[in-house]
Amino acid sequence: MFDRKAIKSAVARGVAGATITVLTMVTGAYAYEGNSWLKFGPSGDGGASYSASTYDREFVREWEANPPRGYPTLSAANIEATKAAVKRYEDIVKAGGWKPLGSTELQPGTSGAAVAELRERLKVSGDLKDDGYYPDSFDSGLERAVKRFQASNGLTPTGVVDKRTLAALNVPAPSRLKQLKQGLERLRQYASGTGKGKYVVVNIPAAQVEAVENGRVMSRHTGVVGKPDRKTPLLKSAIHELNFNPVWRLPPTVITKDLIPKGQQMQKAGKNVLVKFGIDAYDGGGKKLDPEKINWAGSMPHGLSYSQQPGKENPLGFLKINFHNEHSVYMHDTPSDTLFGRNFRAASSGCIRVQNIESLAAWLLEDQGVTKEQIETLKQKRERKDVKLKRPIPLYFVYITAWATEDGIVQFRRDLYLKDGVGETASAY
Repeated sequence: MFDRKAIKSAVARGVAGATITVLTMVTGAYAYEGNSWLKFGPSGDGGASYSASTYDREFVREWEANPPRGYPTLSAANIEATKAAVKRYEDIVKAGGWKPLGSTELQPGTSGAAVAELRERLKVSGDLKDDGYYPDSFDSGLERAVKRFQASNGLTPTGVVDKRTLAALNVPAPSRLKQLKQGLERLRQYASGTGKGKYVVVNIPAAQVEAVENGRVMSRHTGVVGKPDRKTPLLKSAIHELNFNPVWRLPPTVITKDLIPKGQQMQKAGKNVLVKFGIDAYDGGGKKLDPEKINWAGSMPHGLSYSQQPGKENPLGFLKINFHNEHSVYMHDTPSDTLFGRNFRAASSGCIRVQNIESLAAWLLEDQGVTKEQIETLKQKRERKDVKLKRPIPLYFVYITAWATEDGIVQFRRDLYLKDGVGETASAY
């Protein structure tokens, strides 16, 4: 096994060129420097390969919860890099693209015709440079190429070609080219306004939040975005306020699509949704109503407003990040892991849930002398507090499924909302 404390320590230091090995699944990856986490060591580095018997699911959870910082999605440098990627993929398409792979799942140590086809597929896209001694053998060089492909397609780099990886590999080259061209236009629309200073980016297809300062990603956070039927909107705004231990005022979509149906269901079972989850209901004049007198089967619930006080059941968690917008969306903490918190979390209606939001809050407030320790104290004491930013920080909600970063790495993410016009093939993984 490996020394997880040592790994976390090396990552925390962020020392340029510090090499860490994560269960040998990311052999030779450098700690959070640019996109160097896509480099999995030189050929023949002697690292142990992945196998199903040694699979570490904790690695998958940690990778998805704490993604490497990489390069910013919105950057002027990405415009030229994406232009070059478009030209490269035009050449790939002209040459016939790549052949679709079969449904056979593969892992290091296997061999056969399906492995040789995988090797050819990765050579076309540039993820694999070396043919290897045995083309039909899934060797360590092919494993690293698979990891590179997975990481640059928003998948956890396990080195195993599972169903999700096969689906990503089988997105046709013309579709990827079309996505890159659209990505270039979307970059031109947003990236020119970033420049120096601080800004926050939510890339919806990646379901990630980036805190960027002077062209560098200071922290990257896993997010939860709106479902396809409750899409997170595109917007440009500025973060102006943080609410610690906030009151949750249920948005209209949550009321009509979640609360009222749940209230009707529980009423039939002789229970009350407001009592169970500690939600208050108010009439048009602001009067608090007796929850037992609300008939969920009638029209009355549609004319009421609802709120929930801070606490373990509150889907906003301990922090809500505000910015002006016409969609009534916001960013907020990971909610408590109750069934209600999962089903009713605001993110399902288009808001953004942010992993490790304490670090993001500390970064937003560092110019005002607020420390992460103070934020942790607010969380533990459940103290209500609203803090306005002295300088609002620009915020972008963007939809970029294909782009290239300044190091030449081409990135793809699934077309979650089918905005790219390439059908469902690019959203099926």
